[in-house]
Amino acid sequence: MLKSFDIYNQNNILKIIVALNLLLVGTGSLLYTDRLINKLEDREEQYVQLYARALGYLYGSSHPDAGDLTFVTSEILQANQTIPVIYVNQNNQISAQRNLDIPEGTTDDQMEPFLRQKIAEMKKKHDPLMVEMGDDQRGLVYYTNSRLLRQLAYFPYALLAILTALGVLAYLAFSSSRRAEQNRVWVGLAKETAHQLGTPMSSLMAWVEYMRSDPDQFDDSITDEIEKDVQRLETITARFSSIGSVPTLKEENLNDVVQQFINYLARRISTKVKMTFATQLPPDQMVRINKLLFEWVIENVCKNAVDAMKGVGGLQINILPLSQRQVAIDITDTGKGISKANMQKVFSPGFSTKKRGWGLGLTLAKRIVEEYHQGRLFVKSSEVGKGTTFRIILNSGSPA
Repeated sequence: MLKSFDIYNQNNILKIIVALNLLLVGTGSLLYTDRLINKLEDREEQYVQLYARALGYLYGSSHPDAGDLTFVTSEILQANQTIPVIYVNQNNQISAQRNLDIPEGTTDDQMEPFLRQKIAEMKKKHDPLMVEMGDDQRGLVYYTNSRLLRQLAYFPYALLAILTALGVLAYLAFSSSRRAEQNRVWVGLAKETAHQLGTPMSSLMAWVEYMRSDPDQFDDSITDEIEKDVQRLETITARFSSIGSVPTLKEENLNDVVQQFINYLARRISTKVKMTFATQLPPDQMVRINKLLFEWVIENVCKNAVDAMKGVGGLQINILPLSQRQVAIDITDTGKGISKANMQKVFSPGFSTKKRGWGLGLTLAKRIVEEYHQGRLFVKSSEVGKGTTFRIILNSGSPA
């Protein structure tokens, strides 16, 4: 398998580099912030341990300096301005609490259940600290993280979300720029091709007229076929000229358009490919299409099918109504099929399994159907070694 036209794929490396940088920044920020949170959490635990020792000093009657409370109350107990704590004495009674967000209007009767609920929540976060007060008296200090620490814990996720959003925006901007660049290349290439075809087209038309002027030397049937090919070149030139412009859609008889093009194509592909055409649409069914561009779609899909069959097999084109508002065109070949790995790649610019070609035919066909005709082109089914069915869906009009 050979992928051509790598200009469309080389920018994937830049995408990967941008994504890896964003991932590294996000991961580094997450690890650093997590390390910082752990340090703050350890520091808060030390504060609570100091608070617990101060309570033991304050409430322990056997302590030699128990009466001197200035140091305890002013420098230790009051130092904790952020960490929510609840002290429970040895009788399981709540003796003190600090830095709790108590709802306004809480009554004395409601306070006890509220604090017990907080104790239950605190036990899930941290084990309580023992308060030694002498004479075998012990109490417990329950605590949880301060508001600052809780807010800081969400910071890495917020940072990661911001980086992700920036990454998505960068990707969208990059993709939009890339598509715009591709469009400019396509339009420029198409216009230049149409311009270059103009001169040999005029010469060919002159040769056709010359051949018609001498029917004894040039058989009319041969001249007619050459003229058809010249007209075909004119059609191709008109197609390339229309690239980059908004196409005009007209009500066309879909059966006639497809049938006429198949008749033309059948004489110009391998005679070992058997083409069949069937339709379930009413004879007067009209569809809004641009005939020149839509014939291009049929041509690209059919030629892709012929290549898949290596010039030997069956090619079937079926037109059927899907609903009152949609019709489908199924193009089925008996070729080598498409592997699951390549199923999503067949419409990508530059993708090709052939040794020659730019891999633009199906990409162009999909663009014409979906961007210009607001329809769909996709692989309906495929089986390796048996064949593939491409389906085109168009919005239908009302019968004439």
